[in-house]
Amino acid sequence: MILDVGQIIAQLGKEKGIDKTVIIAAIKEALETAARKKYGMNKILEAIYDPDTGEFEILSFRTATETVVDPDTQMTLEEAQVLDPEAQLGDSLGERLSTRDLGRIAAQTARQIIMQKVKDAEREVIYNEFIGRKGEILNGIVQRYERDCLVIDLGKTEAIMPPSEQIPRERYRQGDRVRAYIKDVTKTSRGPEILLSRADPRVILKLFEQEVPEVYEGVVSILSVAREPGFRTKIAVRSRDRDVDPVGACVGMKGSRVQSVVQELRGERIDIIAWDEDPARFVCNALQPAEIIRVLVNESGKSMEVIVPEEQLLLAIGKRGQNVKLASKLVGWHIEVRAEGQVEDALKRAEGLFTKKPEEIPDVVPAPEGMSSEAPPPEGMPSEAPPPEGPEVGAKEGEVVEAKEGMPPKE
Repeated sequence: MILDVGQIIAQLGKEKGIDKTVIIAAIKEALETAARKKYGMNKILEAIYDPDTGEFEILSFRTATETVVDPDTQMTLEEAQVLDPEAQLGDSLGERLSTRDLGRIAAQTARQIIMQKVKDAEREVIYNEFIGRKGEILNGIVQRYERDCLVIDLGKTEAIMPPSEQIPRERYRQGDRVRAYIKDVTKTSRGPEILLSRADPRVILKLFEQEVPEVYEGVVSILSVAREPGFRTKIAVRSRDRDVDPVGACVGMKGSRVQSVVQELRGERIDIIAWDEDPARFVCNALQPAEIIRVLVNESGKSMEVIVPEEQLLLAIGKRGQNVKLASKLVGWHIEVRAEGQVEDALKRAEGLFTKKPEEIPDVVPAPEGMSSEAPPPEGMPSEAPPPEGPEVGAKEGEVVEAKEGMPPKE
């Protein structure tokens, strides 16, 4: 049928990364479909591949019967014995059909089926390859922007990076190389869809695995990552070996290791924090370089109140609240930062609310029951009480009152 078809199948399988059996099965199905269109849809047809000669054959199978009802699937015993002298009733015998007489339309149909089957097999190979690499960092070449989505060429296929997975203020041009994290791989009607990300917190973890051997080997563990893509990131690290400093291992000699990650992320600031089992100490580490005076912990509400000097308040909160926000994500507790002076003022106000005031003596004696203090006096009573009998007596505050002439001294 086709010269050196075996070599063609082997070459096609090598280029597309597809198993030869998949290509052979696709060609068989295409030949059977084309033969049915040529010789009849009711025939029982089967395509056979001979690996020795590299040729395909199409056989039409009919059963030997006494009475032929359907000539497409049945034959007489005499016809069967012509093909095989030892044939008996009920035997199914195959007759070879010519593949050269399939016609142009049948050949085009066979070609379309083969190409579709090969494409489906190629998509399956790509899906199986990238689903196994999910969670890795890979390199790609920027192709174009489609509705703000970045299309990246990975060699065998293309991947997309939606705006939500891009770092703000990062822009690329066609042909730029980019390193991204494989976040997800899904099957669609158009083939596998590969979702890449540079904003995912796991990008930090994978980059440190590539730059820090201790992290790759598991000696140093990154237990928590809090990230605001493009601006600042905090990571909490712990060492399984007492002789290995986790922070120093991630920073590297003169900061070489962490600077490699910072350059890859185009200047994103990275704070490396020593993890601690005590949440209060962990928060103090997470809020560095701010100095912490004391920490008030509310374990039931998973919240903390951190007291810092007044001059350290802005440093502890950070620009746009980034420092305290990332520290809260890193620790997993709600954190409120207060200045020391604000706390003292609040304590004084609280003490004033709960301190009893001294009882004040009223200036006006309350009127008897049933009588208003502003009501006029009853008839027969003077509006003002008469002065006391005897000489007038007056004194200023702090002076001793002395008796006038004719008046005995007061005892």
